[in-house]
Amino acid sequence: MLMLLGVMLVSAPTGCQTTNRTDPVVPNPPPARTLVSSSLIGEYSVSQLQSRFSGGSALFKAFIVHGIKAYRLEYQTTNTDGKPITASGALLIPDVQTAAPLLSMQHGTIQNDSEAPSRYGSSSEAYTFGSVFASQGYIIAAPDYIGYGASNTVPHPYEHNKSLATASLDMLRATRDFLADQKVNWDKRLYLAGYSEGGYATLALQKKLEEETGSEFNLVASSCGAGAYDKSSFMREIISKPTSGVDYINRLYLRVLLTYDRIYGLNRPASYYFKEPYASRVAASGANTSINVSMNQAFTDSFKQAITNGTDKEFIAAVQDNDIYDWKPRTSTRLYHGDADDTVFYLNSKNAYDAMQKRGATAVQLRTMRGANHGTGVVEFITGTYEFFRNVQ
Repeated sequence: MLMLLGVMLVSAPTGCQTTNRTDPVVPNPPPARTLVSSSLIGEYSVSQLQSRFSGGSALFKAFIVHGIKAYRLEYQTTNTDGKPITASGALLIPDVQTAAPLLSMQHGTIQNDSEAPSRYGSSSEAYTFGSVFASQGYIIAAPDYIGYGASNTVPHPYEHNKSLATASLDMLRATRDFLADQKVNWDKRLYLAGYSEGGYATLALQKKLEEETGSEFNLVASSCGAGAYDKSSFMREIISKPTSGVDYINRLYLRVLLTYDRIYGLNRPASYYFKEPYASRVAASGANTSINVSMNQAFTDSFKQAITNGTDKEFIAAVQDNDIYDWKPRTSTRLYHGDADDTVFYLNSKNAYDAMQKRGATAVQLRTMRGANHGTGVVEFITGTYEFFRNVQ
């Protein structure tokens, strides 16, 4: 679950050189367009939006202020093999007269294509929380990522930081193209938010924006919830210590392992990683395999030893390539994490905060959600992020 707000695009500086004659000012070329196509999903009134919430979620009805329009965007991005690919996402536009901020909302782990933002179904974060924040006056850009929506014929690069960041950034660029084409009144501020895989994708996107895009966007604030930022430490915990043994949590860990094995060209048999009977099951069912013991009991002793003594350099390097915890953000940033999270361990946010502090990142805060696990921390993340963004302008 996630949410939030706005974006600010700053025009690139131009310049001229004074000589004996006056040279013309030649502006820097604008960034290439990424938008391929757009289509209207639907227009929704206040009452229609309110009807989506009942029972325990009925309190969200009070947050519905404006009607919205929902669009599906298709855009060009780059796949993990370096080749261009058409991806998609949802864009929600509030029915307001004033200039609106833009929120890039990175979704958490989903299991099938029907949950992708651009499908805009009832199980999609864009349909629920995204629409709530859009109805409050925020433009919402929600990338599907590669592997869902328009790109659903290729595997999703689960927890792969570079492709998540790239697909999210190119969705922002496609959003900018659409807003300019349609003359939508956008106030040019950018906010980022996401929880779980979305928290990881958000920090990856923030890092890419700060380190690679210069003044292309005016990033105001970023809120990251329960992401696995320190992949190396997290991996060592899973390999060496008892974990929950809950099979749906183990499938997440398995999905990351198989994704890295594929993307980094390791292409190892399941029997390298897993003991029987799990090796045969993984070979047959992949990331859908049910493993209902602590993961360290399912791994082979030789694999665990190769990680512990550092001899499996290829796998270790693949994991390290996805560490995004040790850098210095300039943007106002909050890291939310439950200290009882047995899915994505709290050490991920704590290690990120400590590493960023050592680099002098004074704009970063760690918000520890006491006693919260991965599921129960969502509400505090949402309400905290809402308050955070309202106070950072």
